[in-house]
Amino acid sequence: MHFAIVNNQRTPPSPNLSGTCPVCERDMIARCGSVRVHHWAHRGKRVCDNWWEPETEWHRNWKNHFAPDWQEVIGHDQHGEKHIADVRTPNGISIEFQYSHLRPEERAAREAFHPNLAWVVSGTRLTRDFPRFTKGKSEFFATRFQGVYSCYFPEEIFPKEWVSSSVPVFFDFREMDSTNPSDINRELLWCLLPGRLSPRPLCLLSTARTSSGGHRPIR
Repeated sequence: MHFAIVNNQRTPPSPNLSGTCPVCERDMIARCGSVRVHHWAHRGKRVCDNWWEPETEWHRNWKNHFAPDWQEVIGHDQHGEKHIADVRTPNGISIEFQYSHLRPEERAAREAFHPNLAWVVSGTRLTRDFPRFTKGKSEFFATRFQGVYSCYFPEEIFPKEWVSSSVPVFFDFREMDSTNPSDINRELLWCLLPGRLSPRPLCLLSTARTSSGGHRPIR
């Protein structure tokens, strides 16, 4: 987690700082080493949200494009179950950032739990993902909507585990260590939208232009 409660305030981690978990109210300590991203951790091995996973630098950079009050917002369902959304905007849009592999069962559960959800997924986790995408992009064909394309076999272009998502999935192909990417495909966010244009198995695609530097917020 990036925030714990210290003196009744949401507070980022700092060396030697202690706080409490905003979900379970148990004690937390700030982990501020030189290897992993600075974060809060429960004392011992306790994890109160079973969807929690260690954050990468990519993950944290994306979250930090949004206001602190929008980050790590706790959601509840009618049964009292609690989970933390990476970002939830004031108008009720939830955004989850995913770098590591995610089991299909957990992906579906998160999509059912978080309202108005969109994913932002790293397209560079596996070395084959971006070359596969650039090769398959030749199979896109334009629709009557500007910037929106369709394709017959999205599972041959995008990582298969995301093709069946019930919500929009944005793919970020920009590499963390690239300060001057030359490929325009890396400078765009490609959004895989659920749905079809006709009875044929088509998948809707759209592009969102990014800014020239760093990682980019969704507008």
